[in-house]
Amino acid sequence: MRQPLRLGMVGGGEGAFIGAVHRMAAALDGDWRLTAGAFSTDAGRNRRTGEQLGLDPARVYDSLDALLAAERALPAEARIDVLAIVTPNHLHAPMAIAALEAGFHVFCEKPMAMSVAEAEAIAAAAKASGRTFALAFTYSGYALVEEARVRIARGDLGAIRLVQVEYLQGWLSAPIDEAGNKQAEWRTDPARAGIGGCLGDIATHAFQLAEHVSGLRAEAVAADLTIHVPGRRLDDDVSALLRFGGGARGTLKASQVAAGEENGLKLRIHGERGGLEWAQMEPNTLTLRWLDRPAEILRAGGPGLSDGASGLLRTPAGHPEGYVEAFANLYRGFAAALRGESGGWFPGVGDGLRTMKFVEAVVANAASDRKWTRIDPGESV
Repeated sequence: MRQPLRLGMVGGGEGAFIGAVHRMAAALDGDWRLTAGAFSTDAGRNRRTGEQLGLDPARVYDSLDALLAAERALPAEARIDVLAIVTPNHLHAPMAIAALEAGFHVFCEKPMAMSVAEAEAIAAAAKASGRTFALAFTYSGYALVEEARVRIARGDLGAIRLVQVEYLQGWLSAPIDEAGNKQAEWRTDPARAGIGGCLGDIATHAFQLAEHVSGLRAEAVAADLTIHVPGRRLDDDVSALLRFGGGARGTLKASQVAAGEENGLKLRIHGERGGLEWAQMEPNTLTLRWLDRPAEILRAGGPGLSDGASGLLRTPAGHPEGYVEAFANLYRGFAAALRGESGGWFPGVGDGLRTMKFVEAVVANAASDRKWTRIDPGESV
């Protein structure tokens, strides 16, 4: 009988948003069991989180160092298999490297790190340790996103010409970071978020989705970063033009001060024969538009989907699947890879390096008078 993989978690304590999402996603298909954690530097909050999750108190640790040391000392059949890192950005690299060097696989929140140099250090640690690194680019886990990727990869749209992606939120339109909102506070703090605010938080999602679905790599960027809320230290609005390999052109718009917007991630890709459109707030629909025939509407669970997309769905047509299910698809793919099974996909080191190189190119371009800045292609991972 196949046993669940054992998951440890650092961060994500009582009241945190993304840690709870990771736990729900990991539990959905029965592939994972949360076994240990160091959820908070606040001892009381850490203890309460462990109690609420029903963990053995002996495996609720005061720190990451304590967790890694104690888990490594356990027999192989008892220790955690993977560490999930659900902390602010500045902790991703040191924690990921420590876990990899201790012999554990890692599932990390995005962005991968604070810089390309940190991301490369994680990549080197993963390679040296022989362990696997996964990254939580959640939106690439949707079934209809996979369908869009398959359609483009098999040439349905012809040669790709246009890639347009936007990610609009409005939750930072007021200075709630200055008012003590914890989710906003660290995201607008350069010491914890890095060199990009909106850029690192959601534009990275948009960029990864555009490259993943189109199958193209952006080669250069012309960008503008703006701070609309007075006193804010990091950008809250991003605009970018992209030049892709093969001649395609793209636009990327990300904002967290688009008042009234909720989570407006949208992707449009057009080729020489047609185009497609997908929106995260209506994730079970993929629209295909053609130069020479009527438009098509594909629905999750409906006819016409590829085997790959259908395999990411859990319910019959008309039963909406959303954010948690997409996240769970990444955990499912990661579990399959660790077990040596075929068919599992998840974002990894390559996606992390690409997005960090995008972030640094955007910051450099926005601070200069140059029209275009090259995105370092680096090594394929």
